[in-house]
Amino acid sequence: MPAPLDTLDALTDVAGLAVGHHTLADGLSGCSVVLCPEGSVAGADVRGAAPGTRETDLLRPENTVEAVHALLLSGGSAYGLDAAGGVMRWLEERGRGVAVGPAIVPIVPAAVLFDLWLRPAARPDAAAGYAACEAAVAGAFERGSVGAGAGATVGKLFGPQHAMKGGIGTASRRAGGVTVAALVAVNAVGDVVDPERGGLVAGARSDDGRTLRDTVACYLAGEHAAAPLAGATTIGVVATDAPLTKAQAQRLATAGHDGLARTIRPVHTASDGDTLFGLSTGRGPAAPATLLHVLAAEAVAAAVLDALLSATGRPGLPSAREFAP
Repeated sequence: MPAPLDTLDALTDVAGLAVGHHTLADGLSGCSVVLCPEGSVAGADVRGAAPGTRETDLLRPENTVEAVHALLLSGGSAYGLDAAGGVMRWLEERGRGVAVGPAIVPIVPAAVLFDLWLRPAARPDAAAGYAACEAAVAGAFERGSVGAGAGATVGKLFGPQHAMKGGIGTASRRAGGVTVAALVAVNAVGDVVDPERGGLVAGARSDDGRTLRDTVACYLAGEHAAAPLAGATTIGVVATDAPLTKAQAQRLATAGHDGLARTIRPVHTASDGDTLFGLSTGRGPAAPATLLHVLAAEAVAAAVLDALLSATGRPGLPSAREFAP
């Protein structure tokens, strides 16, 4: 299902959201921020076995705080969680946060991916998070090898030397008067497939680098990686303008994982920390849960493909656009 012609086909089709990227100087890591309007409700669904997250417990439906002020996606593995401090500082300077006595405390849940395979000279820190906020826009924004997707790779089950370039992508879907949109940084252990057309888009390459292995087919045939691979993770945000509770926002994130399962094979592995945030601005009409969940899966799947097709390769690490098997 394609996006309507009158949209940006981006997360910012959900009115009130702004997206900003900051890419480190060497282009090997970075972070991306989603700035939320006042009162935005969020949930999270962590499916991978190796997550790196911040403030996800706060999003549990039984816990106190109801709204978030920003969401952060970052490279740098656990080091990248430092970038959330810069997002908090940017929000505090503008008086955006929860009033707690004399203090303002911005709520900034975050998730990180492992891009240290590329050996970035630095990792996203508080200055990077602040810079991403400064760069945030409510309209069209860059995608591909930027922000949290700068150091992303896919197809690593047979070793990073056989991998291809990942990235960050976005898409939106609209039906029944509501909009659901996604922003996904794709850094998977597995391959990426196109569920509509069939066939691999990117993934683990053969020893000569000229063809794609098809990781799942190799595993089913008994060809396994020599050793378990540590470090990957796909992270993202699924947002809607429909009003949701925290529990419903969590279910929106859960439905978004269906989009990952359609496009990444295998997904949610022991080496991935796959995490999606569900987000509601509450500015649109109410909608049936099933409709929102269908749109969420569609938007996430489209955002994954957008990430791969927007990425730019590096020496020895081709992108899907550049790869000619």
